[in-house]
Amino acid sequence: MRRVVILRVLLLLLGVFSLTMVIPLALAVVYGEGDLIRPFMAPMMAVLIPVLPVAILTRKQPIRFSASDGFLLVFFAWVLICLLGAVPYYLSGHIPRWADAVFESVSGFTTTGATVIADVEIMPRSLLFWRAMTHWLGGMGIVVLTVALLPLLGIGGFQLVKAETTGPEKEKITPKITETAKILWFLYLILTALESLLLWAGGMDWFGAVTHSFATVASGGFSIRNDSIAAYNSPWIEGVCTVFMLLAGFNFVLLYRLFQGKYRDILNNSEAKAYGGVILVSVGVIALALIPGSASPGEAVGKAFFHTASVLTTTGFAAADHNAWPPAAQGVLFFLMFIGGCSGSTAGGIKVVRMLVLGKQAGNEMKRFLYPKGVFTIRLNKKVGRKDVVYGVAGFVFLYLLVVLIAALIVSSAGVDIFSSLNIALITLGNIGLGLGAAGPGAIFDGLPGYVKGVLSLVMIAGRLELWTAFVFFSRDYWRQWGW
Repeated sequence: MRRVVILRVLLLLLGVFSLTMVIPLALAVVYGEGDLIRPFMAPMMAVLIPVLPVAILTRKQPIRFSASDGFLLVFFAWVLICLLGAVPYYLSGHIPRWADAVFESVSGFTTTGATVIADVEIMPRSLLFWRAMTHWLGGMGIVVLTVALLPLLGIGGFQLVKAETTGPEKEKITPKITETAKILWFLYLILTALESLLLWAGGMDWFGAVTHSFATVASGGFSIRNDSIAAYNSPWIEGVCTVFMLLAGFNFVLLYRLFQGKYRDILNNSEAKAYGGVILVSVGVIALALIPGSASPGEAVGKAFFHTASVLTTTGFAAADHNAWPPAAQGVLFFLMFIGGCSGSTAGGIKVVRMLVLGKQAGNEMKRFLYPKGVFTIRLNKKVGRKDVVYGVAGFVFLYLLVVLIAALIVSSAGVDIFSSLNIALITLGNIGLGLGAAGPGAIFDGLPGYVKGVLSLVMIAGRLELWTAFVFFSRDYWRQWGW
């Protein structure tokens, strides 16, 4: 019975997702890109033909599943959707190798932003729009979108959202998870529309404004220009992207409360204050390092803000070649690659709150040396934190660093130098897409062997799902629940 429910939900998820291909399909017609009609139509119909009868025949049957079922559902949903999303790239012929098409699709949906395309400016517009859409759909979460659209998933829907969303603790805005999902997606839409208007006002055409908004609000990084945001050479565009990258890296639940006028929730939130502190310190250090070689202090501060936002929020846009920056500035960016954005945001990485918890616990351990009989606890949001949160964070960070090291070793086996291998591992697991060395601005991953791209694709999905959802399958206890 559990297998039937899981198969049914997977089909429904794929069905909802396949309908999103209607938009690039329509653009292919509008732009006269007739050869792109079949690459979008074929996968969409291949999914809808078996899904529609299942949806109609089982529409009145309730869906119930446990937390362990939710992990399985979310992981396989992401894998299948990434595979389905690769089909238009492959059938179009613009990415002729299947491994490359899958890598590009996974990079898009996980909002990583690493690419195998050497020249995006010659790509058809409908395919570029699909590429940007994969960011936007993956940013807030494909499963969260489905939960918002299909009330029938409201029963047990929190198990799906819990397995997909970011951060050590999951928080709902309203008692009903479907209402929470709708509110979060509405906020997501508002931010996307607002940024699109501002970018359009700054000189971008509507296509560029929308696609870059998709990439910014999702903390993705795919651009329709080879030189990313640097191609526009516009302080206005860089400023708008900076603001919205920082908003995308902030907790969306807190953003909603901010719009409600609940400012005290922001002021009392430990992660929000730490997020602001990391930004200000990083910008200050980078700006001081850049001022001697910049045209003006204002330019140095602008570039420092942009790249701090880009790396910290794991967006991966580039407004300059930071490989040419002074070592101190590069060192700050490398440090930011380990942090990531806030929990409950579209950003990847370890997350600010986890680093904050570890920092507070390190302080407590030092106090324990001075006062062996003392009892010390961490405080978050002016409340005493639970010990199980500390244990969970410690386990997560250990697993995170272990995966980075293993992935770096696998990349280095392809002949990549160890520093670049470490950067590639960091930017794929953290869904950053932009690093240092060979993984810096303009990096193309087309030259990596197929087995490395396959491993990195799995690493990107694991990073997007916060590791536990992907690695729980390696637990013997998990499979015992299934009687295996």
